[in-house]
Amino acid sequence: MTWTPVQDYETASCLAARRLFDAIADNLARKGKAVIGLATGNTMIRPYRLLADHLNGAELALAGLVTFNLDEYVDDRGKNVVPDHPLSYRSYMAERLFNYLDPRLGFTPENAFFPDAENPAGFDARIEAVGGIDLQLLGIGFNGHIAFNEPQAESEISAEAFAALPSRVIPLASQTMLANARLTAAGDLAAVPRQAVTMGMRQILAARDILLVACFAEQTAPLRLLQAGRVSTETPASFLLNHPSAEVIYTTDTINL
Repeated sequence: MTWTPVQDYETASCLAARRLFDAIADNLARKGKAVIGLATGNTMIRPYRLLADHLNGAELALAGLVTFNLDEYVDDRGKNVVPDHPLSYRSYMAERLFNYLDPRLGFTPENAFFPDAENPAGFDARIEAVGGIDLQLLGIGFNGHIAFNEPQAESEISAEAFAALPSRVIPLASQTMLANARLTAAGDLAAVPRQAVTMGMRQILAARDILLVACFAEQTAPLRLLQAGRVSTETPASFLLNHPSAEVIYTTDTINL
């Protein structure tokens, strides 16, 4: 794992956007297709805007760009929340990235995929059908989760079984709901759905490259657990320690490692 400290959020955003742009450009040039795993949340807002600027400025043909988002909220009927739900990640991606792309570049919404609460296995099959993810972008939850793969006690599941978890619908941990209410729902816990459909650990860990970006002080604790070097189901992000090509970009003005 490569650790890349930077001074602040703007610097982290610039570097993350450059990493994403390079991965898209390089894979398109080599094989005519770039498969990129995308994350949401406040951390990704600025990187996505900068990425759109890079792509538009380079006039890069994007017909071969395919994206897979990490997760989506699930309503009380067991379906993905509708796009006009205030916390919809599909809408987040449209508003933060896709709508900023020059239509002449050729990227189409049909090439942007989200896990489906009614058919998570189909999402996994689609990833496999395109040859897997070239670069997976990640954040890290304050409890150490990646995507919505929440911590589980080591007494409940083995490390091998945890690493093999597929995409699935899961209940959200209380800490995750509280954090998301504060960060994305103006403090309204009732507005945060109680469950989500998440990309599985297996699919994340199978990505050829992984980029994790962290900029909140609350992410210091889980990042310190990663630095300790022990893989544990109680810190899902620690499984990145076994990945052959994972980078962590973190801001030193907010995170003290």
